[in-house]
Amino acid sequence: MPTYSYACKQCGHRFDTVQSFSDAALTECPECGGEVRKQYGSIGVTFNGSGFYRTDSRSSTPSGSGSGSGGSSTSSKSETKTSAPSSAS
Repeated sequence: MPTYSYACKQCGHRFDTVQSFSDAALTECPECGGEVRKQYGSIGVTFNGSGFYRTDSRSSTPSGSGSGSGGSSTSSKSETKTSAPSSAS
């Protein structure tokens, strides 16, 4: 079960509580009875597997040989070059 942090808007009291995901958020400060709000801090997120690093999406060769996006952009450039002179005639 996760631990949530709360802070009172009136007295500034900060506290943590363990709640289930299905539990409703707390609304009352245990010290003064004032309104509380949830505090959001940094969370620990771990991305595992391929595709999460800059080097994972690149090919092993710097020239981009293979069927990657480099090959499709080269073919579209050649199509533009051949279509431009024929439309000018």
